[in-house]
Amino acid sequence: MSLLESLRATDGLFHTALPPKPAGKYVHFLLVRETESFPLFQTDGSLNVIRVRAGLRSEHQELITRLMIFKRKQSSPERLTGRELLRAEGIIADEGERLCEYNSAKFCKRCPDCVLYGYAIGDQGAEKSKVYVDTAYSITPYEISHKALSFNALYEHGTMTEQGTGQTRSSFGEQDHVVPQVFFPSIVTLRDPTYPAFLYVLGNLLRTERYGAQETRTGRVYNHLVGVVFANGEIFSNLRWTQAIYDRLPERDDLLNREAVLNAAQEAYGALIEDEPVVRPWEQLGAEAAALCAEVTALYRDAGRSRALLQALAEQTRAYAAQYGPDRKAKK
Repeated sequence: MSLLESLRATDGLFHTALPPKPAGKYVHFLLVRETESFPLFQTDGSLNVIRVRAGLRSEHQELITRLMIFKRKQSSPERLTGRELLRAEGIIADEGERLCEYNSAKFCKRCPDCVLYGYAIGDQGAEKSKVYVDTAYSITPYEISHKALSFNALYEHGTMTEQGTGQTRSSFGEQDHVVPQVFFPSIVTLRDPTYPAFLYVLGNLLRTERYGAQETRTGRVYNHLVGVVFANGEIFSNLRWTQAIYDRLPERDDLLNREAVLNAAQEAYGALIEDEPVVRPWEQLGAEAAALCAEVTALYRDAGRSRALLQALAEQTRAYAAQYGPDRKAKK
């Protein structure tokens, strides 16, 4: 039996239908997001930073400045990745009865994206997100996690020298970028999962490759799946996990070794979870999480299986809308 089959057969992990109210089932995806190019996690032209304590241990109580990835800068690209598949399968469309327009009054309120990630349309209704994402923090300080890069505006012939005059244009501007191989621990939580919803949200995490501003030119990020944990409540924060990882790293003064970070992430989880007042009926870390990740990746490589998954999930979200959402109101 595969890991996914075993997981699906485990009693008590999944709902058979999406419930209308919180019912005490959570699945936590433990990620370490690693930059692989020069992302721009910024607001108003500046990288997002915050001063916090370096670690949790008494010997690491100095203040450092950390980079941040704000909540929606993580969830929005992942939503859009999922919506691409939904559109490809005809579950949502740009017109007709399946019309669903992102971030507008034309959310359909029935598709997997609307029901799982939520929407708010003034007095026309709202659905609270079942996918919880919070701000993620760099393990390393701002000073070694960014670089100011100048950028140029070339003439059409491909150089900075104006034809005819021979005058060379100076650099167009300068902007701070996050450098490659900066690590951001991040916990993404799905509340009250069904089996198809679990695979859909995990698939979005594994398939999203670009984050931040100017994502068509930069912003590559790799999401390492460190663990998957089912529990009956929420667990520790991204900041606490980041500080606990920092405590366990042998070297912190330069860009970090990937294996050291992933090992420290597992160790930190093991220490922090013991203080959490939650029941954990199922959890997989490290190599076991990697095996689960491989099975989900194989599912998304198979067009037939991924289509069946999305259609099954769409049936669940339409049933939810019919019983608890806008279609129920329309019947009255």
